[in-house]
Amino acid sequence: MGMSIGEVAEHTGLSVHALRFYEKEGILAHEVHRGPGGRRVYTQQDVDWLRMCIMLRMSGMPVPEIRRYTDLVRQGDGNEPQRLDILKEHQDRVRRQMDQLQECLDLITYKVGKYEDYVNSIASRAIGQ
Repeated sequence: MGMSIGEVAEHTGLSVHALRFYEKEGILAHEVHRGPGGRRVYTQQDVDWLRMCIMLRMSGMPVPEIRRYTDLVRQGDGNEPQRLDILKEHQDRVRRQMDQLQECLDLITYKVGKYEDYVNSIASRAIGQ
């Protein structure tokens, strides 16, 4: 049984507008079927694909790159090396970003510790007065 666009929005956390945008941009691996009255009818496979695309977007993959990956999937077997290249390039970018974020977190943690020490020393001086 298919899902309405509203149900898919609920399952994925995407807005109805975003779902229509993804469809228009060619991000869905399969054409969305239309039911009576022309309403979109999504499958679980569509939802699973969208969840993967959401993760790719959340991790910083640009929409054109997701579209390129989607186009390769639509073409079927035989282009797996190209798909692998896209995902490995993105994996490298995410790892670099995680390294940068870890550096940022380390600095913030250091500064938090310094401020906590300072605030605690002020509080103990005030108690001692």
